[in-house]
Amino acid sequence: MKKILMAKVSSTILEACIGAKEGEKILIVTEPEKLLISESIATIAYQMKAEPIISIIVPRENDGQEPPQPIAEAMKSSDAFICVVGKSITHTHAVKNAIANGSRGIVMTQFSEDMMIHGGMQADFKQLKPICMSMAKALENGKEIRLTTPYGTDLSFSAEGRRGNALYCMVEKGEFSTAPTVEANVSPIEGTANGKIVADASVPYIGIGLLDEPIYLDVNNGRITSISGGRQAKILREDLEFKNDENVYNIAELGVGLNPSCRFIGLMLEDEGVYGSVHIGIGTNITLGGNVKAACHYDLIMTQPTIVVDGRTVLKDGEVVL
Repeated sequence: MKKILMAKVSSTILEACIGAKEGEKILIVTEPEKLLISESIATIAYQMKAEPIISIIVPRENDGQEPPQPIAEAMKSSDAFICVVGKSITHTHAVKNAIANGSRGIVMTQFSEDMMIHGGMQADFKQLKPICMSMAKALENGKEIRLTTPYGTDLSFSAEGRRGNALYCMVEKGEFSTAPTVEANVSPIEGTANGKIVADASVPYIGIGLLDEPIYLDVNNGRITSISGGRQAKILREDLEFKNDENVYNIAELGVGLNPSCRFIGLMLEDEGVYGSVHIGIGTNITLGGNVKAACHYDLIMTQPTIVVDGRTVLKDGEVVL
């Protein structure tokens, strides 16, 4: 029954998100636990007279770990690819190279079967596109960007010369987007971020999910220098220490969630898309316009944020004011 109910969103992914065409080779990269979702998408692709290819990989040990080289090559040579995985392969050279070669991709990390029936994928992506693009343009090339929240976040950085990225779940040749999150983001210039981050909503990685209490992080010269809080803060701190990679502490991204159909459920691409939320990405930034490749990319999500770019308020207490 679930496969039937998932058909509507599968059609949205293929028709609205990647614009699949007859004869195109659509590569679906997946894991054993996500096979029902992948088969639903492949069924619709076949009905559209595209050529679906399902490639099952062993789940990556860490988010941000590269997929096997044959999969990376297949992504690069595909007309379009869809990643239906539990462990993220978004911030990888495989995705970056596939896009550079002209493929187009939709990334569905931590997608559940329920998300194929309810939630963020029910949004009108065409309607949200101009809002997302406007926010990305507002963040682009910001010489001084300041993020604050009522919970104690106060972070400033420069994104001068950096592009703004608009991810609205619809892609053309040479583009990728996450789904169902609709977000605008920018990658800070390495070494420029300073202040404090207080994540109060979610850290949808390594089993943390929805936060029981805030996680507090100090940032100096572009890197996290301390992490404090309760049980969940300890999980994050110990995981990053275990990576034994200084780049995991890099402030990699400021992202603004813009999907009114998303809700906080403890899963990555649903939580990050919640309208009016903001996430600070840490670690890898190579797919966002930066040059750091780390052992992971995690997002720290907060609510009621205010963003000021070069003196202009673009987000006020979680409401877009462009």
